[in-house]
Amino acid sequence: QVQLVESGGGTVQPGGSLRLSCAASRSIFNINFMHWHRQAPGKERELVATITDFGITNYADSVKGRFTISRDNAKNTVYLQMNSLKPEDTAVYYCNLESGILRSWGQGTQVTVSS
Repeated sequence: QVQLVESGGGTVQPGGSLRLSCAASRSIFNINFMHWHRQAPGKERELVATITDFGITNYADSVKGRFTISRDNAKNTVYLQMNSLKPEDTAVYYCNLESGILRSWGQGTQVTVSS
């Protein structure tokens, strides 16, 4: 079992930036997929960004051009750089890994975008 711990959430004004981190309890070198999801109040959880073990990335249309996912295998950490934040980005953000039959979720970190 791999434990994931998110950090970096907080409150920011529209147009601001945040960087979320997801630290894993073991090596993520051979983990096929690392994802960031988010869930806003009253809405379903949605997939925001994915990075593969080969470094291939994919984004939801709503965040393309504003968010960047990256991974540092040496630090067992995945990041989500969020720029030009909008009020509709307000949500709890979750890190998730997927590799074969291995699945794990973090506890989430709150991001609030408000003036």
